[in-house]
Amino acid sequence: MAPNADQVRLRHRLNGIQGEVDEDEHNNDAAEHSVVRTVKELRDTEVAIEGVIYDIAEFDHPGGGNIFLFGGNDVTVQYRMIHPHHVSNRHLEKMKRVGKLSTYKSQYKFDTEFERDMKKEVFKIVRRGKEFGTKGYLSRAFAYIGLLFYCQYLWATQGASWTMALFFGVSQALIGLNVQHDANHGAASRKPWVNDILGFGADLIGGNKWTWMEQHWTHHAYTNHQDMDPDSFSAEPLMAFNDYPLKHPKRQYWMKFQALYFLPLLSFYWLSSVFNVQIIDLRQRGAQSVGISLENAFIVKRRKYAIAIRLAYIYLNIVRPIQLAVTGVTNTSVAMTVVKILAMGAAESLTLSCLFALSHNFEHVDRDPTKDHRASGDPVCWFKSQVETSSTYGSYISAWLTGGLNHQIEHHLFPRMSSAWYPVIAPTVRAVCKKHNVEYVYYPWIAQNFISTIKYMHLAGTGENWYQPLEGNL
Repeated sequence: MAPNADQVRLRHRLNGIQGEVDEDEHNNDAAEHSVVRTVKELRDTEVAIEGVIYDIAEFDHPGGGNIFLFGGNDVTVQYRMIHPHHVSNRHLEKMKRVGKLSTYKSQYKFDTEFERDMKKEVFKIVRRGKEFGTKGYLSRAFAYIGLLFYCQYLWATQGASWTMALFFGVSQALIGLNVQHDANHGAASRKPWVNDILGFGADLIGGNKWTWMEQHWTHHAYTNHQDMDPDSFSAEPLMAFNDYPLKHPKRQYWMKFQALYFLPLLSFYWLSSVFNVQIIDLRQRGAQSVGISLENAFIVKRRKYAIAIRLAYIYLNIVRPIQLAVTGVTNTSVAMTVVKILAMGAAESLTLSCLFALSHNFEHVDRDPTKDHRASGDPVCWFKSQVETSSTYGSYISAWLTGGLNHQIEHHLFPRMSSAWYPVIAPTVRAVCKKHNVEYVYYPWIAQNFISTIKYMHLAGTGENWYQPLEGNL
């Protein structure tokens, strides 16, 4: 913000002047915007929002220090999605403006009629400052944390068993769904330190909070965008979530059968996460591949902590059960212990990844939300794209078990709102979508969403949606 900006605005009001700035003020403003850079030239303590460059090195962010995770990037979409109440730029004035981007053009637009109407109706239900975790949510979260610690204790002291593999795997998944997810969205509590601590739940289940945020926030900003959503191509070349054209180079022959091996492949999610080398440099390759810069001081300083926590996780959950088998404590062979460890990982993987996969992969989903932008050059409504690339199933019970992930539409519209509120606002969200002719996909039962996902995976794998019968392609 310009020096003495408050006094300047007050003087303008007293003089009845709008837009007239004296020469000194003009020079100050010009100096403040003298830097012109491309996105790639941004420093690691700078971010760009709607073409303006801000230095956040000394910014005391009310939401905590995670703002520095995306230092060195254009965070326009991320800023708008996380701050639904910031409808003007007055909040941006709290940061130091240092320049502007040499070029800026957005694929998405905000503050549309649909967005304004949606916010108006939803905020009648969830008032500002009340959108964080409720007492019910926190009770549920700490119950899941208690279950995880109990299972962790038994796993590390009594060794692996089939029963414990199932319970321990599911308990870890419950942390991923209900605890770390809200926390790393800044939604568990209005206190940043609470979110920071609960966010480490990602590390307690074999993941990492910082790489998760790198990928997941990018996914939220560009949901189902074929070039910008890291989740959309995270399983390639083994299988495709994107419904590519028939002769697209990313199509592989074996993808025709992906509906059959879809679930078995997802069962290896835990294994691929635990032994992912990205923990070494904390640069999530999916987010990095779409242009997110991940080489800033905030990330570099946290690498040693991420590695230490991962080594502790590997010891407690893989090395320790094998030690107990070797010493005869568990009366189980080493080979069988390894199988049970993999079973635990599969239980976590399927509980987690199946629910994530349902969210944006189903029949008639919008897999190309910026198609109209490419055709006309006009930005598309971000709020509308979030609705039509997501689905919702079930209600309160499903929400309690999945941490609100069954309400993906509500979650993608209001990612910094606690999952406890999604079943409450869902009827209103549905009504506003109907009013504006925005397609809201709802499945009363999870089984219906699951069947639709399997059908979609088959169609995406075979490319049947692209067949033209009149041209003889069938």
